[in-house]
Amino acid sequence: MAKLTVIIPFYQKEPGILRRALTSVFSQSFKDFDIIVVDDESPYPADGDIIGFSDEERARLTIVRQENAGPGGARNTGLDHVAPETELVAFLDSDDVWTPDHLQNAVSAMSQFDADCYFASITGSDAFYYHFGVADLEKAVAVVRLSDDPLIIEIPELTQVMLKNWSFLHLSAMVIGRPLIERVRFDAALRLAAEDVLFFCDCVLAARRIVLSAEAGAVRGEGLNIFHGVDNDSPQFLRQQFNTWVALDRLEQRFAERPAEIASLRSYKQTARRQALWSQARRVRHRKLPQFDMLARWAVRDPRLFTSVLALAVGKFSR
Repeated sequence: MAKLTVIIPFYQKEPGILRRALTSVFSQSFKDFDIIVVDDESPYPADGDIIGFSDEERARLTIVRQENAGPGGARNTGLDHVAPETELVAFLDSDDVWTPDHLQNAVSAMSQFDADCYFASITGSDAFYYHFGVADLEKAVAVVRLSDDPLIIEIPELTQVMLKNWSFLHLSAMVIGRPLIERVRFDAALRLAAEDVLFFCDCVLAARRIVLSAEAGAVRGEGLNIFHGVDNDSPQFLRQQFNTWVALDRLEQRFAERPAEIASLRSYKQTARRQALWSQARRVRHRKLPQFDMLARWAVRDPRLFTSVLALAVGKFSR
């Protein structure tokens, strides 16, 4: 039985992307792994992208098919299929790729420092400008340096740091240990929103120790991943912002006794409200009706949405 299981949720618009991701997995210097690909009712089935791999490589690979449940639901299915003897799980989005030593670096760091949660850095093109590496954290927050080469750190106030700006975290650079495999799951209902941030926080709260590596573990892909295909003018944008608000609201309940975390979460919640309302104002300018059903659903959960509407209107008229 493999020491580590790789979980890849798969739902793609074009062929060849999964093959690229799998090639980076099979090229790892650490070899004691198996792979679970969850085909989330993808328009391009996963089978077409495993042609060309050797029999030995394909023997390590299991494809699980399911009705579409979104990225969180697909990852949960992968976690539910991990063998009881497996010690570690690494996530990889199907449009990303790993650097050759990602798994070896993770296994070594988690073993050396008795950690059950690991984050590496991730790189990407200029379009990925908002992400920054773990090494940058040393310049801005209090960290404990555990190793110089490679640079491994831990952050005493990690939840405060990540809730101010979680752009140094990415699922494709994350590895978790057995306790988290058994206890933590994604909220599958929060599609296209902050289900990854909710998962990060739940893992951090449940973990014995979290270590972070400055080494690049993954490279953000340039594929057409449907998980990330929503822009400000998409009909799905309002739902995305609502789901983001729901995730932040749940996190606020988890951190009820931590004022610094609450302040960050409330700021992000207000940003979600503003972005949602501006999207509806754009619809009106383009002679489209606002999405009243979703707005009503949001307002029932969050009466402060009305306050944001008034503030938006006052600001517009004052200008």
